[in-house]
Amino acid sequence: MNRQELHQFVYQFIAARKYGVISSIGPRGEPQSALVGIAISPELEIVFDTVKTSRKYPNLKADPRIAAVIGWEGEQTVQYEGIAVELKNGELLRAQAIYFSAWPSGVERQKWPGIAYFLIRPIWIRYSDFDTGRIEEMRW
Repeated sequence: MNRQELHQFVYQFIAARKYGVISSIGPRGEPQSALVGIAISPELEIVFDTVKTSRKYPNLKADPRIAAVIGWEGEQTVQYEGIAVELKNGELLRAQAIYFSAWPSGVERQKWPGIAYFLIRPIWIRYSDFDTGRIEEMRW
């Protein structure tokens, strides 16, 4: 599979799932994980929302490195590492359109106090299917 085909395959794989587990680095260097609702852009950027009172919010503001795992059924999964940025202004509107198309209920959450939106830009992605032994990687 060439890079363009793999890119499209990974996009479809992630788009078919609603949740992912993200991991950030806590204030003492400890890993912290959380289940979040996700959406994916055609550029393989992951969008999610959170509140500023969560553990992940200050973690990502201090250290934007993030890892995610998406999918686990049928021994198929995507491991994803990237850089998370809190979104503002025009970039926020673009990402919200992607997020709200996957999560229409997210429109109501905009009213929550302290709601924030993050976009993860990929650095490394690995698709694995342990039933077939297929493993594919992409790096940026």
